[in-house]
Parts: sequence; structure tokens; C-alpha cells
Amino acid sequence: MSDIAEYERRIAFALERIGRGVEALKQREALQAQAAQDATHQPEPETAPPAEAELPPVPEAPPEAIADPGEVAELKAALAAEQEANAQLSERVRAIREKQDTTLGAMERKYGAAVRAQEAAFKEVAALKQANAALVAANRKLMDEGVAFSEEALMAELQSLRAARDGESAELEQIIAGLDPIIEAANREEETDA
Repeated sequence: MSDIAEYERRIAFALERIGRGVEALKQREALQAQAAQDATHQPEPETAPPAEAELPPVPEAPPEAIADPGEVAELKAALAAEQEANAQLSERVRAIREKQDTTLGAMERKYGAAVRAQEAAFKEVAALKQANAALVAANRKLMDEGVAFSEEALMAELQSLRAARDGESAELEQIIAGLDPIIEAANREEETDA
């Protein structure tokens, strides 16, 4: 992106220089035309203004100020080339912006779907936690009442605790998976900025 900004700056500077050159050529041509017109035009004696109101003569353009047709053609060709390059860069910038907008839209849709999936997973994990907590509470109540436990009840409680741990692990993996693209994008931005 910094290359495009640099190109735009250089093109703007070149166009400004060319514009100044063309403007200087127009002024030279106007001065030459004015001088030629003044030289051919002689005022008539009866309508001539009084001597004290006479205007100073228009200075002739110095010989080096006369525009070289080759230089004018060269400047016009340079202007046309810069305008073409500017148009190409503008088209590239437009294409990049369209691509960014398309990519951003796709990423926003994916992000929305991921957020909805994550919310559903969190609800499921919360329900499992609640069911496990109820099972553990029921087993504790039975132990407090002195009911003899069977090996099956202890295994069920152990399995519920393992399921809770697995659910928490899955929840952490989802969080990490959600953070990975963000971290990768930040790393890519740092690499491109460097």
C-alpha cells in the first residue's frame, strides 16, 4: 500500500511540473503574439493619445524564452504518459479497494457464523456443566445419607468429572482457534509494515 502512495505522490509531482511547463509555454506564446500584434499595429495620428498618457512598450520575450517545438512535443508526450500511468494506478487502487471490500464482507460473514457456533457451543458446555453439577450433588447427597455406593455410581461420577474437564478443554480449544486468525493477521500486518 505504501508503494501506491509513493507512486501517487510522484505522479502528482510530475503532473504539477508538466502543468507549470505548459503554463509557461502558453505565457510565452501570449507574449510573442502580443509583441507581434503591437509591432504590426501603428496608431493613427488623429486618434493617438497624448504623449504623457502613452503606455510603456511591451517587452519582447528574450530569445531563450521562445518555445522549442520539440520541447513542447516532449512535454506533451510526458504529460500524456503521466496521465496514462495515473489512470492505471487509479484503476489498480479501485481494484484493490473492491477486493478488500469483498474480502472484508466474506470475513465478516465467517466471523458471524463462528460467533454463532461459539455461542451454541458455550450454551452446550453450560448445560453439560449444569448436568454434571446436578449429578455430583445427587451423589454427595446419597453419600451423606449413608446409602451404600456401588462401583457404578462412583464410575458415573468420575465420568461426569472427566466429561466436564473435556468440555472445558474443548472450550479452550475453541477460544484458541478463534484467536489464531486474529494473531496471524496482526503478525502479517507487522511484517508488511516492517
